[in-house]
Amino acid sequence: MKKILLSAIAALFAVTAASAQDAGNWAVGPRMNIYTNTGETVVGLGAYGRYNFDGNWRIEPSVMALLHEGCSLDISCDAQYVFHVGSGWHLYPAAGLTVNDIGRWAAGLNIGGGFDVEVAQNWDISAGLKWQPMFDDIRPNPVVISVGASYKF
Repeated sequence: MKKILLSAIAALFAVTAASAQDAGNWAVGPRMNIYTNTGETVVGLGAYGRYNFDGNWRIEPSVMALLHEGCSLDISCDAQYVFHVGSGWHLYPAAGLTVNDIGRWAAGLNIGGGFDVEVAQNWDISAGLKWQPMFDDIRPNPVVISVGASYKF
């Protein structure tokens, strides 16, 4: 499981770094997620990347290691529409797909939103909240709180 996790994170960074041809369109960084409503609170640590298509639309893939008994993964990809609300402040609704194995493997949706705050020329701090309705009906649907940082290039 550790090899799979490290390979997935390495692949995310490799694809992101190799494809960064347009300055200002890419961002990468670490993130911590807290998964609630799962029977136990689960913490996830991982990485995410962002690609801005234009001034408002962006896509955000992420890989999280879920730190609970029998360490597992959460792999997600969201589309976001960014509202520029002030100097360095951005709000966004998000929707996307997720696959994780909290308990057992299942696929589902991501529905939520968040905000970014520019703290330096190329650095943002972000926070978000999303609901993950899963396509299996056996387990509760997680509510995920996330905090992260990103370097824009």
